[in-house]
Amino acid sequence: MKRGKRILCALLCALCLLPLTACHGSRGYDDFAMPESFDTSRSYEISFWAKNDTNKTQTEIYQKAIADFEALYPNIHVSMRLYTDYGKIYNDVITNISTGTTPNVCITYPDHIATYMTGTNSVVPLDAVFADAKYGLGGSELRFDGPTKDEIIPQFLSECAIGGTTYALPFMRSTEACYINKTMLEQMGYEVPEVLTWDFVWDVSEQAMKKNADGTFAVNGQKVMIPFIYKSTDNMMIQMLRQEGAGYSDEEGNILIFNDDTRAILRTVAEHAASRAFSTFKISSYPGNFFNAGQCLFAVDSTAGATWMGSNAPLLDISADKVVPFETAVRAVPQFDPDHPRMISQGPSVCVFNKRDPQEVLASWLFTQYLLTNEVQIAYSETEGYLPVTSKAHESAEYRDYLSRAGEDNSLYYDVKIEASRLLLENTDKTFTTPVFNGSTSLRNAAGQLIEEVAKSVRRGETVDEGYFDELFKSVTSLYRLDQRSVTATDGSTLGPLPGEARALLAALGAAWVGIALYAGKELLKNKRKKH
Repeated sequence: MKRGKRILCALLCALCLLPLTACHGSRGYDDFAMPESFDTSRSYEISFWAKNDTNKTQTEIYQKAIADFEALYPNIHVSMRLYTDYGKIYNDVITNISTGTTPNVCITYPDHIATYMTGTNSVVPLDAVFADAKYGLGGSELRFDGPTKDEIIPQFLSECAIGGTTYALPFMRSTEACYINKTMLEQMGYEVPEVLTWDFVWDVSEQAMKKNADGTFAVNGQKVMIPFIYKSTDNMMIQMLRQEGAGYSDEEGNILIFNDDTRAILRTVAEHAASRAFSTFKISSYPGNFFNAGQCLFAVDSTAGATWMGSNAPLLDISADKVVPFETAVRAVPQFDPDHPRMISQGPSVCVFNKRDPQEVLASWLFTQYLLTNEVQIAYSETEGYLPVTSKAHESAEYRDYLSRAGEDNSLYYDVKIEASRLLLENTDKTFTTPVFNGSTSLRNAAGQLIEEVAKSVRRGETVDEGYFDELFKSVTSLYRLDQRSVTATDGSTLGPLPGEARALLAALGAAWVGIALYAGKELLKNKRKKH
């Protein structure tokens, strides 16, 4: 009987240890509470993870911001790690959460933050931090002129809320734009409308597929022509669904995308992908390369990518001898209802990670706020077609002067870049975002995958019918694990699909309880037999 008690004790101990192992050794953090004052007698080392491609100017802006901040706070040293992709930042943060080695400050997306929040109280909620009289937004003890909460564009700040709580500050914002070869369009006998419609873009794209007797395309005299290229097909699907008032997901994390409206969109995609009038970045490569070579009429990309678009673009990925001179027009993405346009709002935000030392967190928060000063916001926005996130920057004399000088040169005042910024500035009230929950990143990827798969299938000559869509929906659901049901918290908020560690923990707990029950039953039966 002693051996049985030892086994039962071991099972119970294992059950108690499971919650600890599920967090990979991390004990979690206490809720952050703002210190009464910032301890300037100590030194702080904080890490800042940011995204940058090959834009040296942006790197220099980060470096200057760090140097200027450190001059104001000599006891805070900021070390920067640059990444070429937000996905790589996401993967590294997830890995480091389990070991308690996350950065202090990170440029990221709310979709990603929703996943960071599933472990160890790792991300600092900011609503109470904003309101702190000394060190909050516009606080009395700040050594710089940062924005107040009211000076952050409300639509952009609301994008940083998850489950009603704010977990980040917006850093820069962009939307998508349709860059149009105005010269070629007019040669075809069309005028650029103020608001593009999907019907217009599809019809013109099909007309541009006509060829000469020698096999070249009539519209450009070249052997290559892809009239309509979309870079981000996840945004394409999301915006088309929102414009139609169709389902995508809801605030509770329920997946609604697999519906008849989605099928209708995919049928249209199939039609124009089959004729080669439509293609995507993943199939054909970067739309700007074809656009600048006079091989594309409509190129949809982020407004933040405007410096790569147009024959006078300051940044080019093709050789200068391949560029065809033309006039570029910038419009919002195509619409179903031109009287009620809808376009996505996107762009990086900045979150603060929790640490055991509240003073270290405060130092991180001070640097995070500094990134929203006019000096940083305006300088960074001028590098690409980004929009500053504060009215303080928008209303400044420096930024107004910048916008007024469009076309003065093809670098700082490149007209297409400034037009792209104006597009979002003038249409902020027409933008939207998608609900954020643990799993919303997977849903976004799935939205784009639907379009990519249909486009590839018709190019391969496969039959795309209702049976095809049935199988496609099943495969994409499985690939991105969208069949896992959302979990609702006790306060009514939705956590989204459980992360792998949580599912493993629940499975282990269940197995442990079953083992205990089986053992207890066996011992009970054995004792009864002994009595008889």
